[in-house]
Amino acid sequence: MMDVVNESTVSDFVLLGLSKSWKLQTFFFVVFSLFYVATMVGNSLIVITVIADSHLHFPMYFLLTNLSIIDMSLASFATPKMITDYLSGHKTISFDGCITQIFFLHLFTGTEIILLMAMSFDRYIAICKPLHYASIISPQLCVAFVVVSWVVGVMHSMSQVIFALTLPFCGPNEVDSFFCDLPVVFQLACVNTYVLGLFMISTSGIIALSCFILLFSSYVIVLVTIRNHASKGTSKVLSTCTAHFIVVFMFFGPCIFIYMWPPSSFLIDKILSVFYTIFTPILNPVIYTLRNQEVKTAMRKLKNKLLNSNKATPLHCF
Repeated sequence: MMDVVNESTVSDFVLLGLSKSWKLQTFFFVVFSLFYVATMVGNSLIVITVIADSHLHFPMYFLLTNLSIIDMSLASFATPKMITDYLSGHKTISFDGCITQIFFLHLFTGTEIILLMAMSFDRYIAICKPLHYASIISPQLCVAFVVVSWVVGVMHSMSQVIFALTLPFCGPNEVDSFFCDLPVVFQLACVNTYVLGLFMISTSGIIALSCFILLFSSYVIVLVTIRNHASKGTSKVLSTCTAHFIVVFMFFGPCIFIYMWPPSSFLIDKILSVFYTIFTPILNPVIYTLRNQEVKTAMRKLKNKLLNSNKATPLHCF
């Protein structure tokens, strides 16, 4: 096989972003900056709260903490560069930088997919088999879930990177997006894109679709179980599960559309990519934890503890 990597003449790519309009770029700069700050603050607060409060040292919150870490990572692989690009007007990215973005995008999305499935399994056991929850969902199992999710994420991202590195780039270098990903980058390769499209469908689209079907089935079983065992807290559990599924749908929906039907309209792809890289990371802490009474109570206790410690600190005059 010829060394197609050495044949690549493109040393950098131009990220066209979401719009060429200066007014829209200003709007996106403000909105995405606010979303990014809120995502980092919200998820960091969740991680700190769970670590600081011993009452939250349970499997479910361990998984939620890892979800927050992944969300902060997913929000950071491309958004900060996009924000700074709006300020500097410098929208190029090196070839290595582009490949790095592809690696981290698939690492974090692949890891999050497996982690969402683990969290769905946790809720399924908690609701459908509550008497066996403690014996099934052990701390060791949750650690195994997290390790497996990262291993799968690394394996999946490596397959995408190896595939991208075998593509020859010898001409166009304008990426019609605000970050590098295979659906837009492989359009620039100097080879027939039909086979490349099939590869993406088989490695990303079908995997995302299969995982979504499994998650959808688990939530259906949970909702049916809740309906058949009506109790005082049924409406609360139903509301929580519905909110969880909305977030799952917002994360998987764009991924399935982008990777199952390449190539599609770049405008649609850009809009959908915003959902799982910018919107979903900020929705997860709101839906999964900030609506949780135990987490809100722990946050209040942490805030009061910090305020009291500040009041107790004596002021020294020199």
